Parts: sequence; C-alpha cells; structure tokens
Amino acid sequence: MTAQTAPDPTSPILVVPYMWIGDFVRCHSVVKVLKARWPDRPVDLLSTSLCGPLTDYMPGVRKAVVVDLPRKRLALGQQQELAARLRAEGYGSSLVMPRTWKSALAPYLAGIPERTGFAGEVRFGLLNDIRWGEKKLPRMVDRCGMLALPPGAAQPADWPLPEIRVTSDEIAVWKARHGFADDRRPVVALCPGAVGPSKRWTTSGFGALARQLSADGIAVWMLGGPGEAPLAAEIAALAPDARDLTGTDLRNAIVALAAADTAVSNDSGLLHVAAATGTPSIGIFGPTSAWHWAPLNPLAAAIATVSPLPCQPCHKPVCRIGSHWCMREIFAPQVLDATRRALALHPAGTAATTGP
Repeated sequence: MTAQTAPDPTSPILVVPYMWIGDFVRCHSVVKVLKARWPDRPVDLLSTSLCGPLTDYMPGVRKAVVVDLPRKRLALGQQQELAARLRAEGYGSSLVMPRTWKSALAPYLAGIPERTGFAGEVRFGLLNDIRWGEKKLPRMVDRCGMLALPPGAAQPADWPLPEIRVTSDEIAVWKARHGFADDRRPVVALCPGAVGPSKRWTTSGFGALARQLSADGIAVWMLGGPGEAPLAAEIAALAPDARDLTGTDLRNAIVALAAADTAVSNDSGLLHVAAATGTPSIGIFGPTSAWHWAPLNPLAAAIATVSPLPCQPCHKPVCRIGSHWCMREIFAPQVLDATRRALALHPAGTAATTGP
C-alpha cells in the first residue's frame, strides 16, 4: 500500500534514522537524496542526545528532533509526547529507516500524512507507504537510500556521500581551548573504541603505533566516549605523549577529527565521522566486512589481516571462538605504514574539508 496523495512540495520531512553514530552519519546520504528531489522541503532528523550534535554539521539538515526513548520497551507515554512535538511541526512525510514496530509509532500517532518504510514487524497501518525487497539490498546505505526514492525507482549506481562540515573558525577556537593553538605538528587521531570487544584492535597495537608516531614528531590525539577512557589510559601508558581527549560530548570528537590530518579508527561510528569530515581515514576491520560496513566516503586505507581467517567476517560484537585472532593478526607496522602514506599524501593543514 502506498500513500494516495502527493505531499505538499513545501512541507517538512522527518527522517527517522538508525541511532548508532555510524548509521546516523550514513543516513546523511538520504538527506541529500531528499533535498535533490524537493529543494524547498526542510528535512529534520529524529535523534538521540548522543547523535544530535552531528546535525549541526550536516548540510541540508534543518534541525534535530532530540528524544531519548528506551531501547527495550515501548514507553507509550514518551511516544505520545514525541508525537505531539512532531504534530506541531506539520511534517508532510516521514521516512522510517529501522524496521521495528515502535520506530514507526510516533509518526503514526502524530498523523504525518505520508509514512514510508520497509515492511517489518507487521507495521501495516502504522506505515502507509510500505516498501518491499529490503533483503535484496545487502548494504544499509542501499536500504536507507531507496526509501528516499519513489516506489519502483531503480537503485542509482552511486549515492551522494555523507558530509560533515566544520568551519575553520570552530577548529581554531577548539584548538585554543585545548592548548593546541601554537602546535604546528601534524596530527593523527586514534579512535580505539567500537561497539563490542571483537571490533577493537589491541591496545598494545594502538600503543605501539602512538609511540612511533610521537617519535616521528607527530601529535597523537585519542578520541572516544567515556567508555573509551580506560582504553585511552592503556594506550597512554605505552605512549605517554599521546593526548587523551575522550569525553561525553560528541561535538568534541567531531571537531577534533575535522582538525586532524589523519585518523586511525576501528570499524566504529567515529570512523564514519572522520571520513565524512574529509580527513584521510584508516579503518581497521577484523570481524566485519569493509564492503558492508565501511563509510561510503573513501578511506585512505582499509586494514585487515593479510590472510583472512575461515571465520571472517562473522559480524559478531564478541568473538565466538574467544581468540580475537582477526584483530591480533593486525600488527602496528602495517597500520603505521598506511598512516605514514596518508600523511605524506595530505600534508598538515590540507586534509580536512572545512568551511571558511
């Protein structure tokens, strides 16, 4: 079943994206598709408080509608409160990326006229523009992007790239606040965290990399949320010159990644942020497939084991055989070589794509 009437060509659009950082960045491609179809329709993103800062740097996004709904229960009262907020915005269309029942509930309760999403969890009624064929689209970006096109449209050869723009003025203010205003060294940002321990390269590997980069006269920043602070401490014990910049505000990591000359990251949300800023980024992939889960933006390098293991890719957050071997078989010289090549191709101060 599809919506029966065309939406008002000036009415706002609400996108309900996946709420992991990397997936949220990936959904910026959807925003670009929508703006190409309807230049006069504002596009808002439903967001958690964690992901909300990203929308300030995404061209074409009017604003974030921030709400922190519980993951494992319906929370009907909060859904009704959110629906009231959405109703007041006068949205003409909503695109619901997750295939869960509850992700479509607030747009339905808000009475948004056009509610688009893939069939899933018996959402008939909650959605009135139901799409099929999700399983034929192996990549998440393909599934999300197709919801932004008319029913039956052909999949484009390429999707527009996600983009995170941080101005040079904001970078300068951030550097001054952290004591980096007069530091002219090239910068490599390390992102040692990831959802699930199996996706994390070893702290000994990150430590050896940071120690050698520091010896080369390169500033090393460690980024992540509060959960990555213990990892940063372990790395700092091996490389005392590395600066721990982990913290609670995602905005800090966004600006730092835009300011860095190269980023080295596990397959995590911050890898997507780094790539979308235009900073040359090196992704480390063990249990996950770079084809499925790497950023849509080009990477400077995708690092994996030289000889793939029979269990790769398992796409599991915890190693099923307990060895973590796919990450242990990635060694610091391998990552160091890729980092040096990225720095040589993009001299300090020229890497990130930032505004005036």
